[in-house]
Amino acid sequence: MPKKRSSEPKVDVPLLKSLCEVHAPSGQEHAMKEFILAYIRQKKKNWKNRVQVVVGDHIQDCILLKFGKPRTAIFAHMDTVGFTVRYSNQLVAIGSPDAETETKLVGHDRFGAIEAKLEFDHERHAFYSFGRVIERGTSLTYKIDFRETASFIESPYLDNRLGVYNALKIAETLQDGVIAFSCWEEHGGGSVGYLADYIFKKWKIKQALISDITWVTDGVHHGEGVAISMRDRNVPRRSFVDKIINIATQHQIDFQLEVEGLGSSDGGELQRSHLPFDWCFVGAPEANAHTPNEKVHKDDIASMVALYRVLMAKL
Repeated sequence: MPKKRSSEPKVDVPLLKSLCEVHAPSGQEHAMKEFILAYIRQKKKNWKNRVQVVVGDHIQDCILLKFGKPRTAIFAHMDTVGFTVRYSNQLVAIGSPDAETETKLVGHDRFGAIEAKLEFDHERHAFYSFGRVIERGTSLTYKIDFRETASFIESPYLDNRLGVYNALKIAETLQDGVIAFSCWEEHGGGSVGYLADYIFKKWKIKQALISDITWVTDGVHHGEGVAISMRDRNVPRRSFVDKIINIATQHQIDFQLEVEGLGSSDGGELQRSHLPFDWCFVGAPEANAHTPNEKVHKDDIASMVALYRVLMAKL
């Protein structure tokens, strides 16, 4: 798409960095939940409209934010990839981490803080190297090395802390809509079905935007705008995707069209559910997915936030 102008202000780097630093792999989203709730308590007085916060055992560690008379829901998953300590010094992947040997892994067990190194045998089985035995079941994630340049942010876990960041920025001015912070996306999903059921029955919502991070590929590039995904492994309803493309075009927001045959997201769970949800994945592209060096262009972050603000008003 031709280069246009985005009116979105600069990236709130301190917020994004703080989100990346939260240890919350799939199955341990509670820390991310508590971070988001604390952030909402601190910031909601400055938001344009009143928010209703829905939490509780009926949605486990997920969070729902409801504004006004919602028509559309944003889904942003809170979890990351990582590793679980097995027996001896063996590691089992959480999701699909992609890291080299010697990568620093961090965590905490009852004996204290952990900073280990990732190792592999000749069959690519993962192990840790550390000065003591780590308790089995302990989760380990990449040590955060957050880097900022004039044009790029580079850090572990921009997928999907950037999707969470986007949702929190949309909350600042959202008039009508629901934001759903989901769990387990990186390790097969499982929360979106019951979140969608609640949203559909409670507020009659049946359309959704997936606030997640996609890939830089031969057809999607850094700095050319947020990606609107026409399909991945799953195929959303074309009429809904076309509506989103038309709104982005009319409002002169930078975007790229993505067409892939692999990959999935919370949108896949919506499509497989029994509910008549329309959905579309709309997210900034990143290089080096699931590695300690995920990399996103700042202009693509700006266009992602700008497009979501328009879509939540117009859909």
